Amino acid sequence: MLIESDLDAVRRHEIAGDEPADFDAYWEATLAAAGEVPLDVRVERVESVLSIVDVFDVTFRGADGTDVRAWLRVPADATEPLPTIVTYVGYGGGRGKAEESLTWVASGFAHLHMDTRGQGASWSVGDTPDVGTGGPQIPGVMTKGIQNRDDYYYRRLFIDAVRAVDAAKQLPQVDASRIAVAGGSQGGGLALAVAGLRDDLAAVVAFVPFLCDFGRATLITDSYPYHEIVDYLRIHRDQAASVYEVLGSFDAVRHARRATAPAHFSVALMDATCPASTVYAAFNAYGGPKEITEWAFNGHEGGGIEDETQAVAFLKKVLAA
Repeated sequence: MLIESDLDAVRRHEIAGDEPADFDAYWEATLAAAGEVPLDVRVERVESVLSIVDVFDVTFRGADGTDVRAWLRVPADATEPLPTIVTYVGYGGGRGKAEESLTWVASGFAHLHMDTRGQGASWSVGDTPDVGTGGPQIPGVMTKGIQNRDDYYYRRLFIDAVRAVDAAKQLPQVDASRIAVAGGSQGGGLALAVAGLRDDLAAVVAFVPFLCDFGRATLITDSYPYHEIVDYLRIHRDQAASVYEVLGSFDAVRHARRATAPAHFSVALMDATCPASTVYAAFNAYGGPKEITEWAFNGHEGGGIEDETQAVAFLKKVLAA
């Protein structure tokens, strides 16, 4: 069923409220501090059953110097640096196995697929542990460290995502002038955040993005993961103001406003996980050239393979030499 029936209002929706006054200063300082840690990129070729794709196990230093894992997949016949897609994973998943997620490399791109710290046990495997302090939390990561934005889980994950692009730039298979970021759900929210935190991307793809307009999402859906925040506030009744204050620095809508690279979005009108109005909040705020595909009869799966084929066509056009 339609999650929100007034489609005109859905398509016009914009995020309410003011962003943190120190939003830009906070992220500038955060990334500057993270940048003091050497990336220490390490690459090891992986043997696999694939005959037309070369796979490499990549490790780099993410937030707090933690090792973050990624797969690099490259067409086996590549002889020069390629346009590259850096991808981020949906909630609960990790980078998976070397032989998974082959659409991008099969389309001729180099593909760096970042693992997700502390996740990777719900639907695809992960290899990156999470560290960091934090107080009481609801199972999951949405409220991990939410008492303080410097301890919040997504601060670490955003840093990892930004530094994954830096790591990609050090790889000889990668054309550093033609790097796009992409992902679905949580991965789409991360792609939007990175697009707002960097000025050197060539393109952005965000399928049914998560982490957008927390203030609205937590009030209009009973679906998880947003509902983890509601569960937390059901017990910590006096912390709503402080929780939303922390979330304000991690809302992908705020980051999208600062992005400039061409972007392709998708949204699904029957999506209870990431309601359409929250996706349109990010799309409407997005600061660069943009396009969106709306799936009228789909939930959080969005357009499935059609999302991917549309994105490949978009990226081939935008990343053409």
